[in-house]
Amino acid sequence: MRGFIAFLLASGCLLGQDNLKRAEELYQKTDYRASLAILHGHSAEDAAAYNLMGRDYFMLGEYKKAADVFQKAQALEPKKSDHAHWLGRTFGRRAETSNPFSAPMYASKARQYFEHAVALDPGNEEALNDLFDYYLQAPGFLGGGFDKAEAIARQIAQRNEAEGHFAQAQLADKRKEYDTAEQQLRRAMDLAPRQVGRVIDLARYLAKHGRYQESDAAFERANKLAPNAPKVMFARAHTYIEEKRNLEKAKSLLIQYLQSDLSPEDPPREQAQKLLKQVSGS
Repeated sequence: MRGFIAFLLASGCLLGQDNLKRAEELYQKTDYRASLAILHGHSAEDAAAYNLMGRDYFMLGEYKKAADVFQKAQALEPKKSDHAHWLGRTFGRRAETSNPFSAPMYASKARQYFEHAVALDPGNEEALNDLFDYYLQAPGFLGGGFDKAEAIARQIAQRNEAEGHFAQAQLADKRKEYDTAEQQLRRAMDLAPRQVGRVIDLARYLAKHGRYQESDAAFERANKLAPNAPKVMFARAHTYIEEKRNLEKAKSLLIQYLQSDLSPEDPPREQAQKLLKQVSGS
């Protein structure tokens, strides 16, 4: 009898893991609602399932629900940096989308969770990057500051030299040290010549400063590195719209983007649809 019970328990565990694997696959295909449908049938108190559910809700823009389940994941695994990091991202989005009275509270929570994620795992590069962005963008009364950002930039550089130069470029740009910012971006690209994101960073920066021909050349380089990569299409379209030029090309790129197979690392379809409506005048 005991052996039969053990078999049933093991079978239930395997079924749960199969469901979790399938839900993760759907998440990676950006089918967040289908992923959630599977997870809602996963009754066990499981930190990995809660984390995935939170990521699904986050990608769907349901940030309150995301925070609730990330907190459940953290309660089960309080020393796991990833849960704290996603809570930081979630409260960051809540700050961006809430009213002016609630935003400061959510922003402070985002900072606290980013700091906690880095304290739990100083090697969590994504958490370091998000903490750097927070310190760089937030005002002093919410815990931001260039000195704090610079300290994090040094930590980033110790683990990823190219990413460290990118962080220094952002700092230099904030300080209006534009020549230094460009040098740092080019150094990052030289250190990681096959990383298309480094080329996109430079292309967007050149466009921002009105150097359109050089920007277009950099985007062409990015396209050769990663032909038909959705991230290149989106970045180029977004840049054209920001600079109010090549709008028909931007429209074509966004349509192509929306027809592509996307991953959670790509900008959400909803963001592309919003830009497409903007450029189409509807």
